[in-house]
Amino acid sequence: MAADTPVPLATASDMAAGQFADLVRDYSADALTQLMIEATRQCEGIAGRRLAPFSSLPESHRATGIDPDELTDAGSMPLDLQGTVGRSYATSLGVGDQVRHVWLAEYAPRYPEMWTYSNLRVTLLRSYGGSQTVAAATLIGAEPDSGHIWFSLGTFLPVGSLIRVLYDGGYTTVPADLGRACKLLAASLALGEIDPAGTQFGHDRGVLSAQAEAILCSYRHV
Repeated sequence: MAADTPVPLATASDMAAGQFADLVRDYSADALTQLMIEATRQCEGIAGRRLAPFSSLPESHRATGIDPDELTDAGSMPLDLQGTVGRSYATSLGVGDQVRHVWLAEYAPRYPEMWTYSNLRVTLLRSYGGSQTVAAATLIGAEPDSGHIWFSLGTFLPVGSLIRVLYDGGYTTVPADLGRACKLLAASLALGEIDPAGTQFGHDRGVLSAQAEAILCSYRHV
């Protein structure tokens, strides 16, 4: 079984150097790294979204609708070759409703300037048959603050088609409050292992978890 090895939101060094150093002083380097990974995944679980950098995340979306405003006066709009071929193909099949938008599930709820997308790969499986790998250079986005991807005008993408996406993303610069939440949850996990009764170190697991959740609530999907 492959190991879960994300880049943690707070490192083992951060934990060992901070106010919770007394809790982790007896951890080996590997055990402390694993603790920070587990705390990172707990942060993501509470927030209900990916936060740490990830790679090759698969998503599938059903192509739905198009804003009618985007079709206004489109009949005389000049297009590049790709757009012209796409529109002509759609017309020949009698396809009137073309999809132009999809929104990725993972994006930056806060601090989009610290979030990075890369290696975006999009495959279209059309409801009318056939498939196409869409070149990233022809897409607008993905936008870090919304996950919005905008297909070029003329892309043959009928309603009901399947849009498969693979992409890398996440906070490549970790917001300071996320790092704090990760350390709080790591401290709570450590207490659960070494001092379940909460009598030795003067820390309260419930308080630590509540502080972390107060931070992470602003990262939840709305």
